[in-house]
Amino acid sequence: MTPFGDAKNPARGLYGGLSGGLARVTAQAVTPEQLLPYVGAVSGLRPRLFGGCVGHTGEGEVVLVGYPLHDPRDTAAVDAAVREALTVPDLSRITVLAAARPAAAPSGAESREDAYWSLPLPVPPVGLKLRNMLRRAARDITVEQSGGPDCWTAEHAALVEDFCRARALEPGSVHIFRHLEAYLAAAPQARLFSARCRDGGLAGCAIGDYSSFSTAFYMFAFRCPDAPPGTADALLAALAAEAEARGHGLLNLGLGIHPGVAFFKKKWGASLFLPCVETGWSVRAAKKSWLARLLGR
Repeated sequence: MTPFGDAKNPARGLYGGLSGGLARVTAQAVTPEQLLPYVGAVSGLRPRLFGGCVGHTGEGEVVLVGYPLHDPRDTAAVDAAVREALTVPDLSRITVLAAARPAAAPSGAESREDAYWSLPLPVPPVGLKLRNMLRRAARDITVEQSGGPDCWTAEHAALVEDFCRARALEPGSVHIFRHLEAYLAAAPQARLFSARCRDGGLAGCAIGDYSSFSTAFYMFAFRCPDAPPGTADALLAALAAEAEARGHGLLNLGLGIHPGVAFFKKKWGASLFLPCVETGWSVRAAKKSWLARLLGR
């Protein structure tokens, strides 16, 4: 079973099978980890509320998304949620994603810091160089949009596998990438954007998620090494245009991850939106599972 109903039919509805409180998490999401259909599809973890925060639980572990729905920077509410999460029976490890290191974290607990980037919608006017790149891409590729359980094809899967083989990625990241088909099937408001060359070949793809009422999400993007210049920009432009058409006011572009990714986002005029401090520690001696790292960076 997934946290969203029958695992054989994960696309039963955006909030199907969720209580009102949990459904509200996705509806008010400001970070990808609050998109419950996404997390459930790629991890198999089960969601539950800890105060004003959602946590994803499984096999003695909790991944607590410490961005309270009423205020993602409310550290007192995060600390209260952490205290509640630490009372989960048979808990062996907790990982907290929040705007700041939680007060309950032991002094030896490791923290990794990054930040989410965002664009206001409508997207502000871009620079001349980017406009020229988009015009050039428009001559070479066409961006198609699709969704649902059948939109992910063998061609998309092969593109992702090539991406994984060409890079030294954490096992958790590879696991997520290999479950994007399940994610698209589980989230009716997730959309797949495919950039195709004139001969019909797939040059790249991106996934946007529009499940939240106010914030849209640029979730994943992949492109072929020989994709026409501007392919990544054309995909982001199409994803942002869809968000604007749906009435979203903000586009969360995800984490900076490394300087190259951050440069791409800054090129579009993105700014830092929310800090993301990932802190994890063992609660009692136990073999460390990969589940708590599944949403890690």
